[in-house]
Amino acid sequence: MAVERLLETVGKTGLSALAQTRKWVDTLRPQETATPRGGNTRFVPEPLAITADETESADMWGFADTAFEAKPNGDVYLTGTRYELSNQRLPSLLPWVQGVMGVTIDPLDIRTWPAPTAFPAPHENPAFLSAISTFLSTEQWTVDGPARLRHGHGQTQEEMYAIKFAKLGRIPDLVVWPTDEQQVLQLVQAAKAHGVVLIPYGGGTNVTDALRCPENETRTIVSVDMRKMNQILWIDPVNRMAFIQAGAVGRHIITSLARYGWTMGHEPDSVEFSTMGGWVATHASGMKKNRYGNIEDIVLDVHVVTAQGKIERSSVGPRESVGIDPRLWLFGSEGTLGIITGAVVKLFPLPEVQNYGSILFPTFELGVAFMYELAHAGNWPASVRLMDNLQFQFGQALKPASEGWHVQKSKIEKLFVTQIKGFDPTQMVACTLVFEGAKDDVAAQEAKVYAIAAKHQGMKAGAENGSRGYQLTYSIAYIRDFVMKHWVLAESFETSVPWSQVIPLCEGVKKRIWDEHAKRGLPGTPFITCRVTQIYETGVCVYFYFAFHYKGVKNPTAVYHELENAARDEILAQGGSLSHHHGVGKLRQAYLPKIMSDAGLSWRVQAKKALDPTDIFGCNNQAAAPEVAVDAAPAPVKKSRASKHVGGAA
Repeated sequence: MAVERLLETVGKTGLSALAQTRKWVDTLRPQETATPRGGNTRFVPEPLAITADETESADMWGFADTAFEAKPNGDVYLTGTRYELSNQRLPSLLPWVQGVMGVTIDPLDIRTWPAPTAFPAPHENPAFLSAISTFLSTEQWTVDGPARLRHGHGQTQEEMYAIKFAKLGRIPDLVVWPTDEQQVLQLVQAAKAHGVVLIPYGGGTNVTDALRCPENETRTIVSVDMRKMNQILWIDPVNRMAFIQAGAVGRHIITSLARYGWTMGHEPDSVEFSTMGGWVATHASGMKKNRYGNIEDIVLDVHVVTAQGKIERSSVGPRESVGIDPRLWLFGSEGTLGIITGAVVKLFPLPEVQNYGSILFPTFELGVAFMYELAHAGNWPASVRLMDNLQFQFGQALKPASEGWHVQKSKIEKLFVTQIKGFDPTQMVACTLVFEGAKDDVAAQEAKVYAIAAKHQGMKAGAENGSRGYQLTYSIAYIRDFVMKHWVLAESFETSVPWSQVIPLCEGVKKRIWDEHAKRGLPGTPFITCRVTQIYETGVCVYFYFAFHYKGVKNPTAVYHELENAARDEILAQGGSLSHHHGVGKLRQAYLPKIMSDAGLSWRVQAKKALDPTDIFGCNNQAAAPEVAVDAAPAPVKKSRASKHVGGAA
C-alpha cells in the first residue's frame, strides 16, 4: 500500500516504475560487486532511464508542459497532467487574490516577455578549451546562449524577473557536462592550469542567488552541470546504504530506490528538480525530516573534488571519531570549496503504512501550542505542517470547482465547522500530517497526535485534506511565475526559531512587511503568510510567503528585495536564524557579520584561502561583506552589453 501512496505523493513525474515495486522487491537478489573489504553485500541497480516527457522550462519553474493559465472569464487552470490540480477549473483563485490584495487582476492584462535572441559574448580561454577537448566530447560542452543563460541563474524572484523583463548581466561563458568523477578531476586540474572559474550546477533550484556570476569576474566562468552523473552506483541492502551520484534528481532517486523497497526519506519542496549534490551543498532539509532527519543526518560520506584533489574515504562506518573531518565542511559549502560528485546515504525500508491526516484549530496560537506539546511527546509523524489563516484560505481558494453532491457536501462541512463547532473563518488554521512506518507504530502516532490536538481544541479534518495539502506543495510552486505576469511579485523565505519566539516572530515579520509596504505607498495590500513546518525539541522552522502588486512601481524587483531584507532584519531581531535550509548564497551574505563573530568569519575566510588559494571555485557565495544597512536598496545589477547570438556546441 505504501508504494501506491508514494506514487500519489510525487504525482506523474516519471515515477510509474513504482507500480512494479513489490514484485521486484520479492524477486531481486544482490549482485556481487567488489567492496573495499571484499564483501558482496552491494549490488548495482538498473540504470535510470529518463523519459522524453521530463523537459524542464527554461524561464519558469518546473516542467515545460505545466503552468497556471487564466481564462478570459477569470477561471484558472494548471496545464499538463502531472498533478492533482492539473486540468481542474479553479474559479475562486483570482477573485480571492484580488480580495486579499485589494487590487484588480485582469486575466487579459498579461505582461509577456520575448525569448532572448542576444547574449553577452563569452570570455574565451582557448587554452582551457583545448585542454578539456582531450577528455570531453563535443556533446559535453557548449557556448550556446540559452544554455549559458539557464546555467547563470536559480529561482529567486529577482533572477526570474530579470530573465523575463531585464537582463541578468554576467552569465557563464561555457557549460560542461562531465559523466564521471575522473572527468571532474580533470576539469579542476585544467581550471587550475589555465585560470578558469568553475561553478557547480545541480538542478538550478536555489533561491539564494548562488548561481549568479560575479559581475567583476574577468576570468572565463564555466558552469559544471552534474546531471549526467545521475545514477545510483550501488545499493547495500544488508548495511542499508547506497552511493548516489551528485547529479541524481530527487524524483529519480525516489523511483530507483523504491524499485528495490528502499527510500532516503528526503523530500524537500523542490524534490522533483533538486539534486543529491545540491542537497549537501545547501545543507538541505525535507518535508519528512521528523522521521528521516535532515540531509546531514542521512548522508554518511561525501565524495568531492577540490583544488587540492579528491576527498574520499576508505570505508564508511555508522559513526567515528577521527579528528577534524573535512566532510563536515561540505555541508552548506554552496560550491565554494569544490565539486561534490556523490554521497553515501542511509536507506530506510519503504514504509508499511503511509497515512495522511489533517486538523483544524480555532486559532494559530492554539495550533502552535499543539505543535509544542507534540514536539516533546516523541514518536513524531513524518511531516507536521501548521498553516496560518491566510495560507489556509489560500488552500481553499485552490480547490477545484465542485459539482453535484460535492457542492452540498462542501456546504455541510462548512456549516458544521463554522456554526456547530464555532470556528471563525478569519481565524481558523489547518495542520496537515503524514504518518509513515510500521502499522502499529503509525497507529500509535495517530492516537497520540489526535489526543494532543483535542487538548488544544483541534478537530480532525480527514485524510483527504491532509493528502491534498501535501500534494499542493508541488503544484503551487508554479504560481510564482503565473502571478508575475499578472503584475504580482512573490517569493518565499524561511528561518528557524526557538519555541518561545514563534508567535512574536510570526507577528513581528507580518507587521514589519505591512509597515514597510505602507511606508512606500505601494498599491493594494501586501500578501504575507506563514506556516510552521519541521519541528525540533528546541524550536521550529517557519516558512513565509510574501507578495505585492507591482504595476506602476518603479524598479519593483529592487523594492521587493528591500522589503524582504526588512523582514529578514525583523527575523534576526526576534531571535530567528538567517536560514533554516535555503542557505546563504549571495542573497544573504551581507547578514553574516550580524550572526557570526569576527573570529568565526575569519575562520571561513582563511579556510577558503587555504583550500582554494587561486579561487577556482569563485562563485563568491558567502563572501561576507562589511556590515551594511539591510533595509537599503541593493546595488543595481550591471547590464552587460549584448552581442549577437553565439550558438552551437562545436
